[in-house]
Amino acid sequence: MDITTSQNVLAQAEKLCEQRNVRLTPQRLEVLRLLTQQAGAISAYDLLDLLRASEPQAKPPTVYRALDFLLEQGFVHRVESTNSYVLCHLFDQPTHSSAMFICDRCGAVKEHGAQGVEDIMHQLAAQLGFALHHNVIEAHGLCSACAEVEACSHPEACGHDHTIQSKKKSR
Repeated sequence: MDITTSQNVLAQAEKLCEQRNVRLTPQRLEVLRLLTQQAGAISAYDLLDLLRASEPQAKPPTVYRALDFLLEQGFVHRVESTNSYVLCHLFDQPTHSSAMFICDRCGAVKEHGAQGVEDIMHQLAAQLGFALHHNVIEAHGLCSACAEVEACSHPEACGHDHTIQSKKKSR
């Protein structure tokens, strides 16, 4: 994410927090800023390492409290399957359902609204007598760049980086 986009996300988060009458502390804002700089999902401990550049005394509870707040406000998502966190690109839509497309090779995470899938989930939940409040769908595969590398039949002469291996193997 470029600097302008990152600044826009942070300004939007500050505005929403002010409207909601919740406090976006400097630490919470810094964790959010760090998340805007990530191409994909990042673990809490990797975030802690990044946070220590500006706050050397930061401890795990600092990051986890900030992440809990950001999750409550809908600014980030927890990617359950990888135990990591990713910036929500739809946080101006507080009640959206998300489909997370997770690349098993490079770790990139792309979010997309899942309105049609959300309707199906609500129907299924109602059939089971379950009141659905929130859902995030996670799908694993390869992004287009990684799919191109995986399909490459000339690794010695193509220019692709073949050193990265998929984290999960397809079944």
